[in-house]
Amino acid sequence: MGMIVEVENGDENDAVLVPPPNFSMVEDCIYRSSFPHPSNFPFLRTLNLRSVIYLCTEPYPEENLEFLRSQNIRLFQFGIEGKTDVSLPILKDSIMEALKVLIDVRNHPVLIHCKRGKHRTGCLVGCFRKLQNWCLSSVFEEYQRFAGVKSRITDLTFIEMFDIISLRQCLYSIIYQYQGYGSKKRRLLYKEENLQKPPRLASF
Repeated sequence: MGMIVEVENGDENDAVLVPPPNFSMVEDCIYRSSFPHPSNFPFLRTLNLRSVIYLCTEPYPEENLEFLRSQNIRLFQFGIEGKTDVSLPILKDSIMEALKVLIDVRNHPVLIHCKRGKHRTGCLVGCFRKLQNWCLSSVFEEYQRFAGVKSRITDLTFIEMFDIISLRQCLYSIIYQYQGYGSKKRRLLYKEENLQKPPRLASF
């Protein structure tokens, strides 16, 4: 999945913005993609990212790090092996920690990516969808839409078996409450902030 965006700027040469392959919006201010390359940097600049969640074990390339530094984007790396026989306890722990970063709106807008934007990214997004109370068939359909013929039964099984109770505890570990500020916006409030009301856990 990909697209090329042409921006009319009034000059003779129009700017062409190229998203990374498999780029898509997950939710407002949450995006997913494959590994971004320098040709994708102008497009990523338009997202006004605060954070990147990187799900591979390999070191982040210096060219990409320089781009993040220039845009004041914070990098969160959770090293997950890209093979099918990855250790389930390690995968579960990494996904849980990544979810804590993902649901913290102080990190938004955020981009999630691995190498191809299929398996590791698909597992994280799939578990996030369970938090949103998506039905399992819809979670699987979204995963398969991005993974295509490379869809892995092990990934689908992991998403299905991911402990929703632990996922809820992940939310409690941050201690927050949602407060509306506009028709479609929600803000995360933390203990250290001056709250008018006692914290409550929003239902998902």
